[in-house]
Amino acid sequence: MWIKLGIMGACLSASLLALPAKAADQPGVTPTEIKIGGIFPFSGPASSIGLVGKGVIAYTQFINDRGGINGRKINYIAMDDAYSPPKAVEHARKLVESDEISFMFGQLGTPGISATAKYLTAKGIPSVSIISGSSKFTVVADYPLTTTGLVSYQIEGRIYAKYLNKTLPGKKYAILYQNDDLGKDYVSAFKSFFKEDFDKRVVTAAYEVSEPTVDSQVVNLKSSGADALFVAGTPKFAAQAIRKVAELGWKTQMVLDFPSGSIGGTLKPAGLENSIGVIVGTVNKDPTDPKWEKDEGVKAYKAFFDKYLKGADYQNGSYQTGYVQGKILEQILRQCGGDFSRANIIKQAKSLKNVVVPTVFDGIVANTSESSNMNWTQLQLQRWNGHSWEQFGGIRDDGAE
Repeated sequence: MWIKLGIMGACLSASLLALPAKAADQPGVTPTEIKIGGIFPFSGPASSIGLVGKGVIAYTQFINDRGGINGRKINYIAMDDAYSPPKAVEHARKLVESDEISFMFGQLGTPGISATAKYLTAKGIPSVSIISGSSKFTVVADYPLTTTGLVSYQIEGRIYAKYLNKTLPGKKYAILYQNDDLGKDYVSAFKSFFKEDFDKRVVTAAYEVSEPTVDSQVVNLKSSGADALFVAGTPKFAAQAIRKVAELGWKTQMVLDFPSGSIGGTLKPAGLENSIGVIVGTVNKDPTDPKWEKDEGVKAYKAFFDKYLKGADYQNGSYQTGYVQGKILEQILRQCGGDFSRANIIKQAKSLKNVVVPTVFDGIVANTSESSNMNWTQLQLQRWNGHSWEQFGGIRDDGAE
């Protein structure tokens, strides 16, 4: 009798161990809540792209209003680091040690992510779908608990380098870049493409995010005689560069990086007329363009925006990036089933299979795996005509010529 009970007890214990841990035993997870952290530059020199965080916050409310995930509401705690790495570290510690989040989602800003990555990894905190294209974060061995929410700056930069080399062969190109990991990665991409010809074909000028303007850098780059100017930075400085190019009467092909590709965040401050001819690579359809007014995904986004971001600038693409991020967050959490352990969170974040987000261009899908932690690896090039974006050249990736 006692022997039988002992065997039954042992079997029961083994079966319990084989089951997913109870939600109450998981950090940041209760039977009614999943607590998630985020850090964004809501203020400071990169505040325009910090609005991505506002989009994520709005989308989590959208999820909660539909009943949450498996009966659990999302408690998304978003902090403002003002694009300051020390503040990012301070906030990360609070989110982990005081708020006791389950994981980080969507942290934005290469400097802040770089400053907090070691701490989060040491604490075993997944950092999912970060908003940085810095290539170092795509090295899975170095960042095993990280996935990225942007096309890497290396891939994006090489797409631009190939495009310019094809359309302006043999010409000189100028790069205005932010003097941090963001800007340097784009420069590195051009170097990897042009190799030994880089110094002959490309001239560069750096700026610090603490500088009031980039006017002097633009003047110096114009004097180089470059036929194209690529701005690798954030919206405030990209807008300044567009205005200065127009003021100087510099007839050059301007290309912007994805972080600066917003109508509301960059082109409007620069002047929509000044921005004519500007090229950028993106994954997102422009919901302000009448060509998409009958698109079901864009219609759903408009309805979402009207309810959850009422009064915000609909032309600022950062909100849409936040919406896309929210879709990815929802996909990952639903894939988790009832297991919201940190191990399963990062497992599902690395198990996205041909995920379609309706506001993303047809043909661009999110895929991740144990060996590739990038949600997105494709872009669509588009050119500003003064009123709207005109797409051209089809979907591109690092292999596209």
